Amino acid sequence: MLSRRALLAQSASLLAQDVTFTTGVNVVNLLATVRDKKGELIQTLTQDDFILTETGKPQKITYFAQQSDLPLRLGLLIDTSMSQEKVIAAERAAAFRFVDRVLREKIDRMFLIQFDTLARVKLGFSDSRTQIEETLNGIDTPTRKELRASGGSGTSYFDAVASGSELMKTQTGRKALIVLSDGVDSSSDHTLPMAIIEALRADTIVYSIYFTDPAFYSMAFGMPDGRAIMTRLSKETGGGFFEVSKKLSIDQIFSLIENELRSQYSIGYVSDIPVGYPSFRKIQLTTKPKGLVVQTRDGYWPKR
Repeated sequence: MLSRRALLAQSASLLAQDVTFTTGVNVVNLLATVRDKKGELIQTLTQDDFILTETGKPQKITYFAQQSDLPLRLGLLIDTSMSQEKVIAAERAAAFRFVDRVLREKIDRMFLIQFDTLARVKLGFSDSRTQIEETLNGIDTPTRKELRASGGSGTSYFDAVASGSELMKTQTGRKALIVLSDGVDSSSDHTLPMAIIEALRADTIVYSIYFTDPAFYSMAFGMPDGRAIMTRLSKETGGGFFEVSKKLSIDQIFSLIENELRSQYSIGYVSDIPVGYPSFRKIQLTTKPKGLVVQTRDGYWPKR
């Protein structure tokens, strides 16, 4: 029998065809979102408004553009563990509306991953709204029979992020994973740091939507701190963290993510640090205008 990690790799490899590996490349690409103190998106900055450093050394920006028209490459990762049983219908309905608004057929592409005891690729990259929506309709929590067959309940959250990142490695454009979960992981082979590294290596940002059923954990073991896990994952990859609440519905969150994706700056530079230097490289991107907050990934692992 294949291990969980082997199954994860196998499902990803089925979709990662015609892979081209490039070595000795030190071109770094960033997607950045900028907001003012009130949280409003700022879309009027120019290349000269940004200050960029890598491991403390100033870097020259060689490519700059606003990303409203570039193709989207999205992965929708849905937690279908038993803790999500009462909220998954709302997640699925909001995802339908998001796909309908955001996906431009023949331009944008999306894949779907369902994760509970295992992370499973339910649909590879597709630009068909019909195909995506049909697949979404079949995503649900496991039946009792399926739970017995898998040996019990569990959540492979970090494995799902790693699997989604693997699919993104061969893609270009604006790449983002959108994860709907309560942030609890109980059965992954990957750890949180490993999942973050995989996303960074795939140049993929992670948007986290924290959606939980407090009653489930109050009846079981008490509420784990999934919020902190999801916040860290999004912050370090340059994405955003959102929590479903009475003040902020899941539909509103999807709209906020859509606005971010359409309002990003694309920044590229050639690192002047030798390619063979293997350590994680810290990136800091700020603006010359005061009072603005830049959201981008914390750094990257150089290709070797």
